[in-house]
Parts: sequence; C-alpha cells; structure tokens
Amino acid sequence: MEDQKNNPLHGITLELLLKHLVDTFGWEYLADQVNINCFKINPSIKSSLTFLRKTPWARAKVEQLYVNWAKHNRN
Repeated sequence: MEDQKNNPLHGITLELLLKHLVDTFGWEYLADQVNINCFKINPSIKSSLTFLRKTPWARAKVEQLYVNWAKHNRN
C-alpha cells in the first residue's frame, strides 16, 4: 500500500472536506470558484454531496480547493 502521509486528502471524507470549505469560505466563494448550481441556488451539504459524488470534474475542483488551502495553512 502506498504511503499516504503527504496526501492532504488522506482520511478526509468528501462531507468533512465540504463542511470545512463552507465553514471557512462560505457558499458564495465556493460558487465563484466552482460554477455549479448546488453552490449557488439554495445550497446545502446534502445536495452538494449528491452532485459532487456523481460529477468527477466538480469533485476534483472542490478537492483541489481544499488541497490548496491545506498547503497554505499547514501548522
């Protein structure tokens, strides 16, 4: 098994990642960064998770936002 200690997504569920981004940046910022309706129109964690799990390109963008944030906020 590949060593995951340098992978910022290791051990982070999509739900936890999304909640963290929403708490840190808010829905408006996410909608600006990833142009999808579930971030713009009546956003919720549940609807966003459903969409992101079915849409690989959107999930990749959201994961990249988290990776970029994590890179700049290491303790």
